[in-house]
Amino acid sequence: MPEKKGTGTKKTGSKSSPTIIGKALPNIPWEEKPAGCKDVIWRYRSNPVIPRNLLSISNSIFNSAVIPYGPGYYGVFRVENRAGGSSLFFGKSADGLEWKLNEEPIRFTTSPYGNGRVAGGYDPRVTKIGNKYYITWCNGFHGPTIGLAWTSDFKKFHQLENVFIPHNRNGVLFPEKINGHYVMLSRPSDNRHTEFGDIFISQSRDLVYWGKHKFVMATKGGWQSLKIGPGPVPVKTKQGWLMFYHGVNLTCNGMVYRTGAALLDLEQPWKVLYRTAPFLLGPQENYECVGDVPNVVFPVSTLQDAPTGRIAIYYGASDTTTCLAFCQVDEILKFVKAHSQL
Repeated sequence: MPEKKGTGTKKTGSKSSPTIIGKALPNIPWEEKPAGCKDVIWRYRSNPVIPRNLLSISNSIFNSAVIPYGPGYYGVFRVENRAGGSSLFFGKSADGLEWKLNEEPIRFTTSPYGNGRVAGGYDPRVTKIGNKYYITWCNGFHGPTIGLAWTSDFKKFHQLENVFIPHNRNGVLFPEKINGHYVMLSRPSDNRHTEFGDIFISQSRDLVYWGKHKFVMATKGGWQSLKIGPGPVPVKTKQGWLMFYHGVNLTCNGMVYRTGAALLDLEQPWKVLYRTAPFLLGPQENYECVGDVPNVVFPVSTLQDAPTGRIAIYYGASDTTTCLAFCQVDEILKFVKAHSQL
């Protein structure tokens, strides 16, 4: 049976691991690997954690970002309403499993673009650097680009200038400066449902002017042959930055989204040390295969407990609901190295 909600301190079957460079998170949502499971990532047995109709106005809630805050968890969620528009919503949870979302979308207290509402709001990530929480998302600005905002209390949100000109998606900010620069992963795209895409990296000293753009990695054959994109905020380990990413291939039934992982150099994160040839998580369960956009597993955020090496992964399923999966960092790194194909 799953562990009781909110009791992530259970240590059954866990071994101490110093691999993750970070803080302890003793109440991390967690479920032990099922007996006989041979996968390095396993699903929460009570998925989805957030149903599509949690709000009175929501058609779907997916591809959303979760972060520790105080004794519990806060999050920024992609909510698609029943008119077909997506906006960013704030939510909170005591245990990372049961969530309450505001009924109204986030409004920015300050914004260079006017009234505090964004033209588009989807696939957010949240990164803590210092005492601020930075939100990146795909923003509408004459086409898709990367929006950027910050908050210190999740009550007042301050929007900054867009990071790039269109067209771009999947802006993911690293959780610390590297060599004095803020660093962001992204995937240049086009104005439509992009059928191409590689991962690039950009740097900034002030979060306003971005440059030093470098190529990170491209599509490959099989499950990641059409496009790839960065997923959650990279996890810092002693062996490198662990980056979960999504890969897409085109089948006779349309696009299929799966999850892989790569290890990036700590000081020069545009250098890929290892990269999985097989995927780690793909659409298999009904809630991942049936929905508004079938056959999608889209990782967006992680929680980590450094002493135990536990990682909880929040992902969107079929562009409809928010789900949860688990892994151990040492198992993931071992798998990535053993099955790497650069």
